[in-house]
Amino acid sequence: MEENLDIITIGESLIELSAADSLKNSTCFDKYYGGDTLVTAIAALRSGSRVGYITKVGNDSFGEYLLDAWQSEGLDSSRVKLSTEQNGIYFVGNNDHKREYRYYRQKTAASTLCVNDIDFDYIKRTKLVYATGFAQSLSLSAREAVSKVFEFAKENDILTAYDPNCQKCFKNKDEALENFNLIREYIDIMFIETEDGMSLFDTESINMLITKLSDLAIKTVVVKDKDKGVFIYENNDTINIPPLEYDIVDVTGVSNAFNGAFLSKYLDGESAKNAAKYADALCLLQMQNMGAIKSIPYKDKVEEYCEKIYG
Repeated sequence: MEENLDIITIGESLIELSAADSLKNSTCFDKYYGGDTLVTAIAALRSGSRVGYITKVGNDSFGEYLLDAWQSEGLDSSRVKLSTEQNGIYFVGNNDHKREYRYYRQKTAASTLCVNDIDFDYIKRTKLVYATGFAQSLSLSAREAVSKVFEFAKENDILTAYDPNCQKCFKNKDEALENFNLIREYIDIMFIETEDGMSLFDTESINMLITKLSDLAIKTVVVKDKDKGVFIYENNDTINIPPLEYDIVDVTGVSNAFNGAFLSKYLDGESAKNAAKYADALCLLQMQNMGAIKSIPYKDKVEEYCEKIYG
């Protein structure tokens, strides 16, 4: 009998090839894997949650690498489907102390994800499902799959969480808002960066974002601002976790990792405030190393660091 899960994320996996030098001058790249919902899944997993992942991967050597890596990690990939399309790839370089990215994610295996690829009995086995605007932006069929999963979750008393990721995946505001509107009535927990607030609501005001999202009956709203920290609205109350000073080596995937760490602790019974502190500690550690996923620390180290910085 298959065990129940805490979180299932839906989205796109990418091969990550990173270099210490600029993309122009690099001749050697480290291979790993990334993708926004995959970063969230691994952050939750390394924080102690049982996590499943839904996507499609290309039936090639990169696909074999991904499935083997996830199995070694402990990520439940039993519902990952194979496709004849290629796997997406992105390159990360260091150009004059600034990170540079190049994505190749058109017509990939993940973009073929559709409703028929979803095992809804599998969805019933989890406490929460998570998706992003990135997942919706893959294709019309992927967008429909996310909508159907969120609708199904709401009908079956399964929590949902969503991050629009507008700046990273949408070419215009109309598309971002359209995708959000498709599932907004099913969202329980909303993560949003203030920059994305401009794409959805024409405002970066933290108070306005909280007001607009809470008026839509979204129970928990987590607003992230690079200058002011994290703001959490829940039960008609808003709390702030101010930003801390930290060393930065690489910020790739940090916001997505925050979401996974927060959800892991929140589902484990922690208050939203304590969950956010833990997630913040995880991100501070993550940013001290290279890579979106390989830099994500494990639970014991994060808890020790969280106690050190927050008491």
